[in-house]
Amino acid sequence: MHAAIKVAIISQYLSDPEGWISKNIESSLLARLFYCKHIKPRTTEISEEMAQLTVDLGGRPGIDCRGFCEYCYFKKVRDVQAFGCRHCLPFKKGCDYCSRGVKEKYSGFKDLKTIADETLATLQSTRDDLSKVTISGGGDPSCYPRFTDLIELLGSTGAPLHIGYTSGKGFDDEKIANLLIDNGLSELSFTVFATDPRLRKRYMHDPSPDISLKVLERLCENADVYAAAVVLPGINDGKILERTCEWLEHRGAKGLILMRFANRTEQGLILENAPILKGQRVHSIDEFRNIITDLNNRFRMKISGTPLWDPEIGSPFAIISEPDLIAKLPQIQRRASIISGNVAAPYIDKVLKARGLTSPIIAVEKEIACLITIEDLKKLDPAGLEPTVIIPGRAFVHLKEAQEVLSRDGTEREVVRGPEVLTADAETSMGMTRDQVLALEMNGFADLIRAINMYGV
Repeated sequence: MHAAIKVAIISQYLSDPEGWISKNIESSLLARLFYCKHIKPRTTEISEEMAQLTVDLGGRPGIDCRGFCEYCYFKKVRDVQAFGCRHCLPFKKGCDYCSRGVKEKYSGFKDLKTIADETLATLQSTRDDLSKVTISGGGDPSCYPRFTDLIELLGSTGAPLHIGYTSGKGFDDEKIANLLIDNGLSELSFTVFATDPRLRKRYMHDPSPDISLKVLERLCENADVYAAAVVLPGINDGKILERTCEWLEHRGAKGLILMRFANRTEQGLILENAPILKGQRVHSIDEFRNIITDLNNRFRMKISGTPLWDPEIGSPFAIISEPDLIAKLPQIQRRASIISGNVAAPYIDKVLKARGLTSPIIAVEKEIACLITIEDLKKLDPAGLEPTVIIPGRAFVHLKEAQEVLSRDGTEREVVRGPEVLTADAETSMGMTRDQVLALEMNGFADLIRAINMYGV
């Protein structure tokens, strides 16, 4: 839909919100009719000039989602001090992102008028057509108090609607599925946990699990639905997980992302919130990978896992199986110590060794590289480090503090950040082709090698 029409519709809502909602339920259809009559039709191809709009609803984990799920890692978050991160000023440890954002300490849901104001401002600032509208927030969109009004308002733009995440715990009426379909929902990420209503009720605290699943079923038939499930060994894995996969595939889901449960600090619980479930077993990395491989071989829909892996693409680090591409990366000409998480370290080592790296990759206890903190660096023996140390770009570490910690043996070391991304986990690769993942990895590793050659010795 033409940008001017969308601005007019949102402006109409802002001038008389209650009247707009009550009188213009079919506004999206009217707008499309206006578009067809007055605007030259465009091709079905989505050009690079088309804009994407993200609508942030706000909201707080555990509060604006009808309560914490049993496995939610925000459930026991403590008010820890700022970690330091890539957004911090060089001379100051702590910023909004690493002190508040990482804990998702936001206020409640925004009111609908505020969302409309922000949407209007965005639409007025672009002359391009929208390719999609993505709904997100710290809370669960399905629990938004005026969800129906919100969907009708955003549906009036005529752009496809994407819901970045929902648990479905806010869906108490099956008719909500028709509302979403009628207003252009095209893609949805839905946390299912299990398609057994009793398990949803017990572990997600879903007050109406049967209705949530009926809504999911209807949406699977009419939109691109990607289901997600945190896997708890002995609870929703094994036969339960197989039945969940069968249910989703039969109803037309496009894919299922399985998330390995974390219960210890080294698995990523950096907010002094471990354990989430006392005594709960966690799959090993190899065990989890084997589960993904087995399920993906048995079902037609795409099944992948995080922190690994995507069997169809071969990621993370699909480049490992492409020696010809590795050979096109720049040659390493200097020395530097590369620090990473223990999941990624072996892959990074193999790629960089092929390009001439002579120093070993340093793997910390933390499994995920972007969740490395200063506590991980304190456990390293600096005597074995090169004068230049490269840490993951998104690590929760302040560079000045890292330099002090890694120079405590008396040797002054320079610490620099590497690229923010070297590969794609399942949540990213689910919407990518293998070529796109390989291009991402080529760019990431090329940037890392350039950092070695620029700052190394």
